Formats: sequence, C-alpha cells, structure tokens
Amino acid sequence: MRIAFVGPLQSGKSTLFRAVTGQAASDQHLMGEHIAVVKVPDPRLEFLQRLFKTKKVVEATIECLDVPGFSHETAQSQSEFRKSLPHIRQCDALVAVVRGFDNPTVPAYRNRVDARADLEELESELMFCDLESVTGRIEKLQKELKKPKSHDEEKHQLELLQRCQNALENEQPLSKVIQSDEERKMVSSFAFLTELPLVVVINVNEAEASAPVPFDYPHAHTTIALCADTEEQIAKLDPQDRQAFMEDLGVGESAHDRLIQACYGAVGLISFMTHNQEEVRAWSIKQGTEAVEAAGKIHTDMARGFIRAETVAYEDLEAAGDMKAAKAGAKVRLEGKHYIVEDGDVITFRFNV
Repeated sequence: MRIAFVGPLQSGKSTLFRAVTGQAASDQHLMGEHIAVVKVPDPRLEFLQRLFKTKKVVEATIECLDVPGFSHETAQSQSEFRKSLPHIRQCDALVAVVRGFDNPTVPAYRNRVDARADLEELESELMFCDLESVTGRIEKLQKELKKPKSHDEEKHQLELLQRCQNALENEQPLSKVIQSDEERKMVSSFAFLTELPLVVVINVNEAEASAPVPFDYPHAHTTIALCADTEEQIAKLDPQDRQAFMEDLGVGESAHDRLIQACYGAVGLISFMTHNQEEVRAWSIKQGTEAVEAAGKIHTDMARGFIRAETVAYEDLEAAGDMKAAKAGAKVRLEGKHYIVEDGDVITFRFNV
C-alpha cells in the first residue's frame, strides 16, 4: 500500500511525515516528493516468533509519499503540487493534513486558521483535476459514438462519466459515485484523485492533542486530531521512554500507529501471517480476498499449484499455546481456494507445481 501526505503549505504535513516514518524528509527524493517505507506494527508476530522459534520477523510495510504543499496563493506551489499528481494517482489513500492552530511564524497571508476551509480548498483542487480528465474523455467518447458501429462498452462508460461529471460539478467526490467493482474497473485507467479513500488529520496545539476531534469531515473515512510537532518528538525518543512521555501528554497511541490503522481501515486491508524455519511474516491483502489470491501474494507458483490452505485463527492458536494443541482442539482447518481469508489467519499453503 502507498499513501500520499497532502495539504496546504505550513500545515505541518512534512513534520507529520517525519513523525510517522521516523526519517528526515530529505532522505529520499522523487521529483520533489519524499518517500519512506514504514513497517506495520503487529504484536501478534512477536508471539508467533516465540512459538515457531524463527530467526526473524518480517512486518508488512506501507510506502509513504510526502508531496509539495498546496496553495492558491502562489503559482509556484500550485505548479509543484500539480507536478506531483501522477505520483499521487498511484497511491491507495490520501492523508490530508490541515492546520488547526495559530502560528505567528507563518506570513500573515497564509495564517488563516480554518481547517475545514483548507480541506474544502484542497478537495476542490482534486475535484477540478478529476473534472479535467472526465470532460476530456467525455468529448472523445461523444465523437466515437457518432461513428456507424456498435459501442456498447463506450456507451456504458459515457453514462458513468457523465454521472461523475455531474457529481464533480456539484462538489461531490467520486468515491460517492463509483460504487461497484464493475464501475471501478471501467474507470481504473483514470486513477481519479477523489476516488481515493481520504484520512483527514487536523494538526492542533499540544494542549488540544488529547481533546475530541474538532469536527468530522464528511468526505473522510476517518478524521484524526494530533499535534505533529509533539509526534515528531515522540518518534525521536528511545522506545523505553516513548510510552511514559505519551502517558504524560495524555496521548494513547502514536501518530505512526493511529495513521497506519486508519489507512488500513480506509483501504479495507487486513493481515494474514505465514511461517517457515527462517521467519514469520505478515502479508497485507484486501478484505474479501480468497485463499488462492492470498497464496499468489506470496508467489505465483503457490496460486498456480494451489491444493489447500492449512489455516488457524491467531486467537485460537494463542489460546491453544501451540499448533499441536490447536490441531487436537480441531482449530486447524484445511480450506479450499475460495476460502475468504480473515484478519489474523495463520496459514500454511499446500501447493504442487
């Protein structure tokens, strides 16, 4: 999974990026953007490593992308943001960061403290970009349909894009319009920005970090309030000091954990685990994934030669204490290729190629 951090200039977006990734924003570059790979925390892996006595643990990962800040105030910032759009389109979710506190170091013309208005302005820009793509394709389709031959597929796409156009013109994101898998497939090549799941972060003062979220943004999957500066300090602490510092501040979870959980939920991801003599490993898949698809996530040969998935729920394995007891208690199952993998399943794939 790849997530993009977007937001206005001076919103604290890059500070939050550093807090979540544990890296300086200048570590890696991609045409003005910054990239970092983040491990997905999963305490279940620690138990599995002890149980199976493996040498290492391999967590699932998320790729984080920090793009230039957006602003209508300067042509340069708007241009830099637009240059990042192809990379944003390759992401699975957006984390929109907006400022919810007064900052005297920010120039007066940028020091508006209106998180809701900032979100609306950012989303309007994304809608405008999608509308440009939709309008251009509609014009081409209308010309194609004037030719004397059957165009059932083009007709269906035109009808869908006209619905998209109407939604965007009425300031509705395409995530509210495109609902079925068939429709998503029909427009997948466009990589619409407003179709991406949205997680909103309101960057507040340290004193307000433990307070309720100021408001829930209607187009967001989740809205979170946190203090990016404080979170960056937390990320820099040694693990043994981190929890005590967070408790003093009244912060229950770090931004790292909260954002990863929020993005997993927004995209609809779950994790299953595998083990061998060398390692235990977590794999990220979409909810509703069948066992044969999950096997293919590991290696195409596993999917091609799939026989059965020896499966036990993590909770059942932990309660039993080991695989022998789990089998004795009939908690280990042999599932077929159409089995829907559940979060926390510990699976050994049987295959033959």
